[in-house]
Amino acid sequence: MTLIELKLFLREKSGPAFGVGLPLILLIVFGNLPFYREHRDDLGGRTLLDVYVPILVVFVLAMLATNVLPPVLAGYREKGVLRRLRTTPVGPVRVLAAQLVITLLTAVVSVTALLLVARFAFGVLLPRQLAGFLLTTLLAALALIAIGLLVSAAAPTGRAASAIGAAVFYPLVFLGGLFLPVQTMPATLRHVSRATPMGAAVTAMQDATNGHWPHWLALLTLLAWAGGAGLLATRLFRWE
Repeated sequence: MTLIELKLFLREKSGPAFGVGLPLILLIVFGNLPFYREHRDDLGGRTLLDVYVPILVVFVLAMLATNVLPPVLAGYREKGVLRRLRTTPVGPVRVLAAQLVITLLTAVVSVTALLLVARFAFGVLLPRQLAGFLLTTLLAALALIAIGLLVSAAAPTGRAASAIGAAVFYPLVFLGGLFLPVQTMPATLRHVSRATPMGAAVTAMQDATNGHWPHWLALLTLLAWAGGAGLLATRLFRWE
């Protein structure tokens, strides 16, 4: 089942393009702009590119969780695929599990590619607190996928899932610092950002990148989003 879903995922091309290609393109564009390579006092002596690599990592997770996963699951429900699978030994749960595996595998490939290209093409140091970085990435993936499943549960059709996913995605990436780094946000907006899954993940990843263990509040925020959104998704999700 996972292999079949993976073939469909690759055939559609939008998943790999948005989940792997787009973040790499953004990294390459940012890395070739002199403005992003200048060391800045307001960023603690780091460059904008140093700050943006963790943001792009979380951007990948948010893109896959809210823009790629929900339309597929809601589309399957709309077309009756999940309902028909309930009458077979395969069962619809395996389709859901296969989609989650594909999402996580794509995230692993994309995040690894981002970190390696940033390191060897643009000289961005790898996270100095690797264990903390990996833990944050895992918790961020769980939180954002839970939100994506909630979108899938709430959306009646695949088109609606795409629209709702986009409506969730853009505020998340704004508060995560894609358009304005968290460090340069006004104080009130910075506090709001850190209460969101993407803002908390970016803050924790930047801590780990600088060699510090991620702040416990950021990790708890990610756990709370994963648990809360996951519970709501479980209660609202319908197979038909």
